[in-house]
Amino acid sequence: MDNNSLSHTKWTCKYHIVFAPKFRRKVIYKQIRQDVGRILSELCKRKGIEIIAAECMPDHVHMFVSIPPKYSVSEIMGYLKGKSSLMIFDRHANLKYKYGNRHFWCRGYFVDTVGKNAKKIEEYVQNQLQEDLEYDQMSLKEYIDPFTGEPVNKA
Repeated sequence: MDNNSLSHTKWTCKYHIVFAPKFRRKVIYKQIRQDVGRILSELCKRKGIEIIAAECMPDHVHMFVSIPPKYSVSEIMGYLKGKSSLMIFDRHANLKYKYGNRHFWCRGYFVDTVGKNAKKIEEYVQNQLQEDLEYDQMSLKEYIDPFTGEPVNKA
């Protein structure tokens, strides 16, 4: 068992966290995607949080993290979303006009504790981008009926 330790504590506290930009806008692309990753990584290092796996999707972020027991998950999420929002708007000032000043992330988030299935969740987070791309390909609208070979009405 991979336990971490504080002065009087041995602990293993792993969480799968998902959070999204306000209104699930697809703003986490190219340059900003890399910056969001760097910002979240830097903020986690400041608090002693280990990022086991993470992926920035176009409209949400998956993180598989190990948080010390001296912090609550809600405290860490408030810290990550609050500070990262300020840093994102500082580095990308043009976003203020498009998305409003200082409100980059939506209010809620999803969190799940991780126990024995840590390996599966780590794989899920790492493969999430590929799975989304495959799903997008399956949901494309057909313009030719695959059964008859005739054009489908676009209406």
